[in-house]
Amino acid sequence: MKMQRKGIWGSLTLIVLVSGLAWGLTNLHTSQAQASRAVTTYKQWQKAYVAGKSQKYVKANNGQGATTAFSEGQGYGMLAAVLAAKKGANTRTTFNQLYKYYRAHRISSSLPLMQWKQTKRAGKMTSVGSEKNSATDGDLDIAYALILADKKWGSKQVNYKQAAKKLLTAIKAKEINPTTALPTMGNWATSSYDRSKLRTSDLLTGYFKTFAKYTKDKRWTTVAKRSQIAVKKLSARHKTGLFPDFIYATGSGIKLKAVKPYAIESGTDNQYGYNACRVPWRLAQTYKMSKDAVTKRALTKQLTFFNKKKKVTAVYTLGGKAVNQYVNTAFTAPVNFGARTLKKTTLKTKTAKQLPKSIEKKNYYSATIQVLTALQ
Repeated sequence: MKMQRKGIWGSLTLIVLVSGLAWGLTNLHTSQAQASRAVTTYKQWQKAYVAGKSQKYVKANNGQGATTAFSEGQGYGMLAAVLAAKKGANTRTTFNQLYKYYRAHRISSSLPLMQWKQTKRAGKMTSVGSEKNSATDGDLDIAYALILADKKWGSKQVNYKQAAKKLLTAIKAKEINPTTALPTMGNWATSSYDRSKLRTSDLLTGYFKTFAKYTKDKRWTTVAKRSQIAVKKLSARHKTGLFPDFIYATGSGIKLKAVKPYAIESGTDNQYGYNACRVPWRLAQTYKMSKDAVTKRALTKQLTFFNKKKKVTAVYTLGGKAVNQYVNTAFTAPVNFGARTLKKTTLKTKTAKQLPKSIEKKNYYSATIQVLTALQ
């Protein structure tokens, strides 16, 4: 009997080992296939939107009128290039060319925030007037991309580390509200009123925690904690859990007050519009980085709302009413990424069917958000 039992246990052990190996190989093949698809998507996007020679930039004009570029797009482009490299693509040269463009369009060498907009004038990409101010969202992505580049390639050939730390010093000085410790919209926000304007998709807690660790500066820990408070408060305001494009945030207690349409940027300022559509992506990005409970709850609440919809459409009131009937990838891709991150299979499958099979060629914003969520 003992011999038979040993034989049975030996067979069972072998079966378990073989099953585990098969499961591991299946997961590996799935992961490799996803990485390959993401890199293919990146290459399509790069061909359609990355322009320039020794200095490369992301075209934002959708094939119409004069060529334009934004610091937002530069941050996205640098982030996409280094994320693609992490998945096996040969993008270091492209990253360096994007980095050179950023350096050429800083406010100054002593203030390395990027000028928020450039337009091709007489064959050169230049900024005029208020375009020479900064936009915080672009600077945050550029800083994080430089940190990833330092970790991926080191800083011997190009000093990504020094550039990242200098940029973070400038962001801390010029783009963080000294009272709320939340990100402002840019270096131009100097009055208490302008400083109170909060773009909700800038609450990048995962970034701020990374910045704190990278610089050993406790101020970034404070910014991360304060951003978490804002996320928690924003999530609790409505049953849907949806955030508005913008909100006023004031005081050490972070008092939130709704904005009116067109008060800051557009008619959706007080709705889940073309700024806040990035929130599920940013929450999922943060959760992948830090696995914190506040972020998970806020993301889960939004995904629960979207899972009740037959499809994700463009723009919602905070009460959950669809403003339009059409779909837009800038809204679908972040929800799909959130569903993938928290393993919400039904929503993941539903939203995946809505995503275009290949990159849209004249829709910079949607295409860029699709490639970034595919790469993460």
